[in-house]
Amino acid sequence: MELDSNQIQKILPHRPPMQLVDRIVDFEPGVWAEGIKCVTVNEPFFVGHFPECHVMPGVLIIEALAQTGAVAILSKEENKGKIAFFGGIKNARFRKQVKPGDVLHLRCEITAQKGPVGFGKATATVDGKVAASAEISFAIGEGENA
Repeated sequence: MELDSNQIQKILPHRPPMQLVDRIVDFEPGVWAEGIKCVTVNEPFFVGHFPECHVMPGVLIIEALAQTGAVAILSKEENKGKIAFFGGIKNARFRKQVKPGDVLHLRCEITAQKGPVGFGKATATVDGKVAASAEISFAIGEGENA
């Protein structure tokens, strides 16, 4: 099942410039999601990171992965209208710089969940090469519309 940016906004509360997933290419609610971020030179963070050597900040790659995982967890019927908050990041590794023109492929698999707390394994790739990976945890909270 594929979701465009407008459909993603019906699941996630993020809006530009903090919506870091352009498209969900496939997902299984509560289990996993795969997304795409098309990195362009027009990203607001490139103004300062770095003006003469544009590199997407690693923390924003992790955020894009977390948003991908949030689509998986928040698309479950019982979580609709809620928010997934970061709980933690473990074993984050950055292996490849992400630059303008790159297509960042994002995958997050939910590995465990007990009540509102859960864990995921996330990997971001560019051209089939790992750019970043991490284990993330989250807590599901109430949104305005819940």
